[in-house]
Amino acid sequence: MITIKSGAEQAKMRKAGRIVADFLKAIEAEVAVGVTTAELDRFAEKFIRSKGGSPAFKGYHGFPATICASVNEEVVHGMPGKRKLEGGDIIGVDVGAIVDGYYADAARTFAVGPISEENDRLLKAARGALNAGIAAVKPGNRISDISHAVQQHIAPYGYGIVRQYVGHGIGTHLHEEPQIPNYGKPNQGAEIKVGMAFAIEPMVNAGTHEVKVLADGWTVVTADGRPSSHFENTVLVTQSGAELITEYA
Repeated sequence: MITIKSGAEQAKMRKAGRIVADFLKAIEAEVAVGVTTAELDRFAEKFIRSKGGSPAFKGYHGFPATICASVNEEVVHGMPGKRKLEGGDIIGVDVGAIVDGYYADAARTFAVGPISEENDRLLKAARGALNAGIAAVKPGNRISDISHAVQQHIAPYGYGIVRQYVGHGIGTHLHEEPQIPNYGKPNQGAEIKVGMAFAIEPMVNAGTHEVKVLADGWTVVTADGRPSSHFENTVLVTQSGAELITEYA
């Protein structure tokens, strides 16, 4: 069920969103050659708790970490561990925070030092797809207008749009209705109304849209081993469109 958030609820979500945004800005400086994904995870938990939030992912359905750290061909849900970042890698960092029972969720894909033109193009396309989806968040539009906007942005690149994993509503739970695929026809699904809250998150693969899950039961990788990029923001629906509560300057 899609719920309309009150002003007080939105204020709590904004607090959670500010923690997520500040963390993503801070972690960008920590992403470097030789750093392990486990070190990034420890940094994340310390940062979120120091700001008065709780990690939204840790313990969620048994997930053991604060962030999902997805490197190169890893699409989403990458398990932090001993893997060291290397020059030319790209890493998707997905993170959530809880404040007073309300959630915010966002992701960015970062470059580890200079990256290839192919990867740079992929990151820019995925970021642009997120922006296109957010631009479709307007009262009176339909949920699938977001999906269609993402797909239309990616289509000229020939990239694969992940289908098994989607954006979602968010509020007092990390994942709420509606599901928001990153592809589809326009003008379908529920009407977008002021007070709704969504996590919009294109996952874009350089090759096939198909993915598989590794033996750890979490890490999703591209089926062809080519790189993937993931960008996400939590937005509140206002009269004028989408208020980005997890964006940083």
